[in-house]
Amino acid sequence: MKIPAATIIILLLTLTLPGHAAFSKGIEGTLMVSGQPVGGATVTLWRTAGNASPKSLATVTSNQRGRFKIRGVRTRGDGHVLYLTAKSGADDALVLMSVLGHEPPDKVVVNELTTVASVFTSARFIDGTAIRGNLLGLRIAAGNAPNLVDPATGTVADDAWRADFLKTATPTGGTTPKNTLDAMAGIARTPWATPKELYALFDKAYPQPKDGSRRAAPLVPYLAYSPPDFAMILKFAGGGIYSPGKLQIDADGNVWSGQNWMAGSQSGVLNNIGGGTIKLLPNGTAVSPAITGFTGMGVDGIGWGTGMALDKVWLGALNNTIGVMNFDGNPVGKESDVPMAGTIGNLMGVGTAANGDVWIADATKNSLLHFPGGRVKDGRIVNVKGLKSPFGIAIDAQDRVWVSNSQGTDVVRFPADDPAKVESFPVGTAVRGVALDSKGNLWVASNMSEGVPPPDFPAGTPIMKQFQLVLEHLLPFIRKGEISASRPTGVLNMIRPDGTQPAPKGFTGDKAVFVPWGVSIDGNDDVWFGNFWGRGVGLMAGAEPKGRTEGAKTGDVIHVFQSGSIQMVTDAVVDPAGNVWVANNWNVIDALDNPDPARPTSTKGGGDGIVVIYGVASPVKTPVMGPARPAN
Repeated sequence: MKIPAATIIILLLTLTLPGHAAFSKGIEGTLMVSGQPVGGATVTLWRTAGNASPKSLATVTSNQRGRFKIRGVRTRGDGHVLYLTAKSGADDALVLMSVLGHEPPDKVVVNELTTVASVFTSARFIDGTAIRGNLLGLRIAAGNAPNLVDPATGTVADDAWRADFLKTATPTGGTTPKNTLDAMAGIARTPWATPKELYALFDKAYPQPKDGSRRAAPLVPYLAYSPPDFAMILKFAGGGIYSPGKLQIDADGNVWSGQNWMAGSQSGVLNNIGGGTIKLLPNGTAVSPAITGFTGMGVDGIGWGTGMALDKVWLGALNNTIGVMNFDGNPVGKESDVPMAGTIGNLMGVGTAANGDVWIADATKNSLLHFPGGRVKDGRIVNVKGLKSPFGIAIDAQDRVWVSNSQGTDVVRFPADDPAKVESFPVGTAVRGVALDSKGNLWVASNMSEGVPPPDFPAGTPIMKQFQLVLEHLLPFIRKGEISASRPTGVLNMIRPDGTQPAPKGFTGDKAVFVPWGVSIDGNDDVWFGNFWGRGVGLMAGAEPKGRTEGAKTGDVIHVFQSGSIQMVTDAVVDPAGNVWVANNWNVIDALDNPDPARPTSTKGGGDGIVVIYGVASPVKTPVMGPARPAN
């Protein structure tokens, strides 16, 4: 039988609808390729075993109608994932897959599209037909596969076309795939590598008629133009999501974020109604209340102030309050329980240390709040020299606190037990997100490049007023063309533990960096950043490029992901399955700073969802409390 590789290209070019299945204890399935049943194929049911090799539970052969039955499958309730593989053709060159989750469905169809869904969501764990990795990451991957699965048909290609496909699907730094499953895994891991070549293969298989009519492709709609990548991207809404600022992933892989403004409101930097805190399950399902999100302890609007500890979610609010909630979204106390209640200003970044300490940035009173061991009752105000509207906080393995200055051009550092010993490190202008890699290098994003003067901020300027002033400061440069996609501003800096920098003027990624905001580190020590004005998510080679970034230099931008689902991004974080979660913070500028905005877009100033890019990062152990650690 010929390998239907052309079908894989069609699937990448086709929009899919979410699918869901009911679960039972037996499996009846059909194996389909190119819309036709596959008989005589070897179908195997596997159970993952964490980082060990998966266990084969049953092997059967499909009949001439492509049907197969697997009976007596036991579900153990231990969270391990079940999946099917099917092999056929000469040298088993055709390999298909379907990830089923921790309980088997009673009926399944294994085809090209289930392979796409399974491979993209499990991209970081597939090795041949084996799926292995950290248990949480495997569960997250399996839970997301139903977001992509949809019944499909396919087509057949000639031998030369298939050879070109396998060569083109070779991942960066990898080997040429031997079968369709390996090919899909290669595309999923580095979807930016060869998009033009992959699209050309689609164009060759299904040429565009000269009269502009529909191609003969079996799946519609398909892309009319070559994309910049073949990443699998979905956007999630609901649960009070609107203008998310900072994202956090808890120990179970759930996504949390404080919202600048309330969903549905005509909010912007001039007038606004504060939002609450949202929670998404690892598969994107919103479990926080609609419109308001989780509320309590007087919190009304959250900027960069979402922090994650092992047992609680911490919130630094824009209305001078601190919120602490459990993982059910319930406040753990009342506003008056906070010792400094009534004396603090607008709060921004929340940093958590490996020892449980919590630090919060007071952006309008230029101080920090310290909660030793995460104990609310022991909270105290810490004055640190050199703070200028502190924004992001990270605590390294030496228990040194790093703080970015959003009204300045530097990052300060001090020992947690001696805040008087302050060091300062120059970076860009309007310094925002910070993150530590596994070697203790601090990565920091600055909205503007060195030499771009910051706006004037009167003492104690509220956060939303600060954002208004920054926007009004940048817009004239943008309107005159002095700042544009071809002339961007903004840098990322790397500061080593000894305080030295490999690039003191920062990394610009050959003009790919455009007003960056949040920074995160993945399990390969590569850098992910919210490319705010560039409306995308950037991947930058880390301190010691290896694996997929081998051959690149530190600070090289490997790719910027853009999509109709991605708006003006503040943050991008990595989960234990290697998915990148993205915060759409702003969207329509006119609705943000116009005192009389156009009514049809007056509720669209804030970003309207949280986006996931499946399987493109190296998995990270969560929550991140200090330096990033690979998930294993």
